[in-house]
Amino acid sequence: MKPVNINSLIEYSAVRQKHWDEIAGLNTSEPFFSSEYHRRLREVYSLLISPNQDVLEIGCGRGDLLAAVAPRRGVGVDFSQVYISQARVSHPELTFIQADAHEILLDARFDVIILSDLINDIWDVQTVLEKISPLCKPDARLILNFHSRVYQPVLSLAGRLGLAKRLLPQNWLTPDDTENLLTLSGFEVIRRQREILFTLPIPILRDLFNKFLVKLWPFNPLAWTNVFIARRQPVPNTEKPSVSVIIPARNESGNIEAAFQRLPRMGSRTEIIFVEGHSKDDTYATIERAIANHPEWQTRLFSQTGKGKADAVRIGFEKATGDVLMILDADLTVRPEDLPRFYEALVNGKGDFINGVRLVYPMQDQAMRFLNLLGNKFFSLAFSWLLGQSIKDTLCGTKVLCKNHYDRIAANRAYFGEFDPFGDYDLIFGAAKQNLKIIDLPIRYQDRTYGATNIDRWRHGLLLFKMVAVAAARLKFI
Repeated sequence: MKPVNINSLIEYSAVRQKHWDEIAGLNTSEPFFSSEYHRRLREVYSLLISPNQDVLEIGCGRGDLLAAVAPRRGVGVDFSQVYISQARVSHPELTFIQADAHEILLDARFDVIILSDLINDIWDVQTVLEKISPLCKPDARLILNFHSRVYQPVLSLAGRLGLAKRLLPQNWLTPDDTENLLTLSGFEVIRRQREILFTLPIPILRDLFNKFLVKLWPFNPLAWTNVFIARRQPVPNTEKPSVSVIIPARNESGNIEAAFQRLPRMGSRTEIIFVEGHSKDDTYATIERAIANHPEWQTRLFSQTGKGKADAVRIGFEKATGDVLMILDADLTVRPEDLPRFYEALVNGKGDFINGVRLVYPMQDQAMRFLNLLGNKFFSLAFSWLLGQSIKDTLCGTKVLCKNHYDRIAANRAYFGEFDPFGDYDLIFGAAKQNLKIIDLPIRYQDRTYGATNIDRWRHGLLLFKMVAVAAARLKFI
């Protein structure tokens, strides 16, 4: 850890504590210029943080932002005694502690830690970030925002005129400075975004600017605040989590035996879960025979109750007992032999959601029709922009994630509703909403050896445009 000059830190903190005590005592409500800024900021954080989590906010002020994210257990820390007293009155359901961000001592760990408009105002950003690390649960997310340097003169003038909170000299970190400090402190940035373009409380204009235009060039560089979502840098898992491989199967009787023959064993235990989906051939009976012929595998078979691959995957995930969930399409166009790569990427912390990509390596001649290939490339660009993370292939059948992450996605599924018959977007959008790190894993896509695709390229192509609209409405422009 970087050494800190204690005398300088004490003096720095004392000046700022006095300053913020005065600000808190003078302003019982938000100044005109900043009220809309903080209202929108509460809205943004409520979108980034699912409710009913353990949340810590450092530099919590009156606690309004912490309350807005509806935590199961909310703890706010601030070095202003006046702000802490006001927060306790305004939000008695939350816990508030007076402490300096450089000297936090808490015997607790949290799902989410918030630093809102703090890092530009503290003495040693790296020290504060390092102090935070022990307070993180294994899957914790650090979410922070800080003012753009573009508005340094505007904020200084507004503070002097009483239109915003008066600021003492700031650090004015750039986004690259911040990402570098996060890296030095043991954190990894998942994504960054810019927010808030219009700070006047005029409903129609604020929605136009803050929900739509701020996401687009050339308006985006003019945003008031930078938002970062980060996780602790991963440590390779020394344990061997168990695996459930879910195989949706509809009209795939000719591929079942090959699945048993080619599937590798992974982790401490590997189970196979077939979900048969109203086949017109003898897929169900073929799976029954194959299970009887392969007692060396722990295998279960379920008959799909609804329609579509999404329904089949959900049944398989619900019945799974493994720590790691994998989807393997029964057509075996994604090679079963590649699944250990997905497993290693997940358990070694390379990502939280490992997504197969068919569009990197050359394909076999009949593996994907030309129009399908063009469509997939277009949609990969669109979804990468909408989700804020690179995702080259949304419809590759193989996706891998931990069961506890899937449970979080499922618990918050109502946010999107029932919109996806494929199941791919339900998982991808859910992963993005839960701030999971999405990693693309290239695979070589194979020709089918039996049967025909269940995809109608025109009908399902139109459905993909609907998925773009859903992502835009529920993840990007909101």
